Amino acid sequence: MAYYGHERGKTILTDGPIRTPDDLYAALLPLWRAETCAPRMRGDWTPENPTLGQCSVTAFLAQDVFGGKVLGILRPGGNYHCFNAVGDCVFDLTSEQFGGEKLDYDDCPEQSREVHFAKAEKKARYELLKHLLNERFRLF
Repeated sequence: MAYYGHERGKTILTDGPIRTPDDLYAALLPLWRAETCAPRMRGDWTPENPTLGQCSVTAFLAQDVFGGKVLGILRPGGNYHCFNAVGDCVFDLTSEQFGGEKLDYDDCPEQSREVHFAKAEKKARYELLKHLLNERFRLF
């Protein structure tokens, strides 16, 4: 696992079948799919790059599991790339989609569900990913 923050990936953040960021990453790896990818990126999504276009739905799902905050890095074009901060454990389960590009995780604004899920398609992608995860682990 090479996602941003993987060095703290074994940090236990909750009880249950998914306790750590590494656990959640491993659980999501077979669940990410074109249908959960952002529509503007869907044509480029492949099983070899499963985290592509999955940031916000993944970050809000991680918040459901672990609590904490969803933060965002402003990207060219005005969209935010979302990641998580739970106490002093900061992780970005979808950072691999950027290859070798270094992102700046400092001083990022908190993201809200209300803003992100105002887009019905994004809310539907989040609900699908949450359903797939719950089907396997009965978390919610």
